[in-house]
Amino acid sequence: MSTLYPPDTLLLGWRQEIEATLGHVLADAQGPAATVRKAMRHAVLGGGKRLRPLLSLAVCRACGGRTEDVLVPAAALELVHTYSLVHDDLPAMDDDALRRGRPTVHVVFGEATAILAGDALLTLAFELLATHPPGDLAAARRADAVALVARAAGAAGMVGGQQADLEAERMAPESLEAGHLRWIHAHKTGALLGGAAELGALHAGWDAVRRRPLGRFGQALGLAFQIADDILDATASEEALGKTPGKDARSGKATYPLLFGLAESRRMAEEQMEAALAELRAAGVADGDGVLTALTRGAVRRQA
Repeated sequence: MSTLYPPDTLLLGWRQEIEATLGHVLADAQGPAATVRKAMRHAVLGGGKRLRPLLSLAVCRACGGRTEDVLVPAAALELVHTYSLVHDDLPAMDDDALRRGRPTVHVVFGEATAILAGDALLTLAFELLATHPPGDLAAARRADAVALVARAAGAAGMVGGQQADLEAERMAPESLEAGHLRWIHAHKTGALLGGAAELGALHAGWDAVRRRPLGRFGQALGLAFQIADDILDATASEEALGKTPGKDARSGKATYPLLFGLAESRRMAEEQMEAALAELRAAGVADGDGVLTALTRGAVRRQA
């Protein structure tokens, strides 16, 4: 892709490619398993920011790789992210009836099918990571990608952060410490974004040592993104969010506005965003036209 495209046009084109890829890997199915496939499509194809796959594509390009090599693995990240949302919305977790402006999967299909749909999205993601890009020359990269995303999504990453987040709901606000809240956000959101950045570099041919600063960039972006999400939950409307606002406060969830207030939370989100951009500069990637910088700033300064 030409670097002559301004960042917004390039990102729009990538988003269209991501949507087409997701539609392809989640094609309609017939037969006895059709219901779970419909539930998967409902979860994934109903909108979303697509930040994780966009980040992978942008990093791959900035590292000198071909975006077509990372397109399907990047779409797999969106499947992992969406499975976590499907399960997070369940009555046993956050018990939410609205996601991306539509009824949640368990509301439409029932709890059992929602659980199975989440399971199926996660396993499909790893099938895609293990098979794309195809060919013997990419075999080692595919294996590394599976291990990378598994670490980012599992108990040492996203799932561990979600567990700590659930346990923090039972803590008194005065006993919640800033370091503990930072750990929760860095894992439940930052780990998968760090994995997304590293995935892009991996499929551009960068080794683990060179990828490390990009992982830190994605993790810092994830923390800034989650602080912004906490702020929006407290301030934005249901129409803007596409989900039920104010649930964090009602459920006693650990958030930055709860601990620091809105003004300080906004300052901290900006500070963390600048820390992410500093890691990006340290990684030595070619962001001459500012696509990665634009994506980073847009993710944190969004209005919904």
